[in-house]
Amino acid sequence: MMNRLLKIEEIRARLQAREASIGSWMQIPDSSVAEIMGSCRFDWVAVDMEHGAISHHQLPNIFRALELGNTLPMARIAEGSPRDCKQALDAGAGGIIVPMIEDARQLIVVRDACRWPPGGTRGVAFSRANLFGKNFESYVKEAQSPLLVAMIENTRALENIEEILSVDGLDAILIGPYDLSASLGLTGHFDHQDVAAAMAHILSSAKKAKVAAGIHVVDPSMIEVNARIKEGYSFLPYSIDTVILRQGAEEPLRGELL
Repeated sequence: MMNRLLKIEEIRARLQAREASIGSWMQIPDSSVAEIMGSCRFDWVAVDMEHGAISHHQLPNIFRALELGNTLPMARIAEGSPRDCKQALDAGAGGIIVPMIEDARQLIVVRDACRWPPGGTRGVAFSRANLFGKNFESYVKEAQSPLLVAMIENTRALENIEEILSVDGLDAILIGPYDLSASLGLTGHFDHQDVAAAMAHILSSAKKAKVAAGIHVVDPSMIEVNARIKEGYSFLPYSIDTVILRQGAEEPLRGELL
């Protein structure tokens, strides 16, 4: 059985040391896909509940499959509501990635919704996360410190980046390149000077605040991953199960068939 708290602490230590932690995304609601992803030696895999087709009742089996490979299950929740936080964490997520964080106040509400009292406001109960009470005592510590990652995805977040980075308990920020570029009126134009400048400002602010910064490497390219690590990013989602599947399926047809 996976020691989820130990894995959380290992990842947190890597991020605090600015060592790269590489994970991935899941959008396909299938535990067999999760078992495959969990066997690939990622530190973590985030189940995408914002853009994927995965519902909260499917999380337990997906998380169990990820844990078989000693991969920490995380969840990108649909929005920063206490309900979203509670459902994902009670199902056994070891951390939360929250989209569209725009200011410190919003992030504090999410942080508190992720933690049991006294550290937060999340409801205390038997759940899959503590094996329905069997591991209740040992889960008390984990419930005070799940991983917390804030997505920086628009111009309002850009304006408030310093105050967001000052929130206690924040483990990393993660740039959402598509939403960030869209908010600048340059959807998908990552090489445009305005998008590049925005990303550089976020990264430099994170370095100054000594908070790990991440960016989603959408295409499955270790060349880009290594380039991002050299730039100073350390929390790196590597592609998506759907993109990996699509590109792998397309590969034989990119050249001429025999």
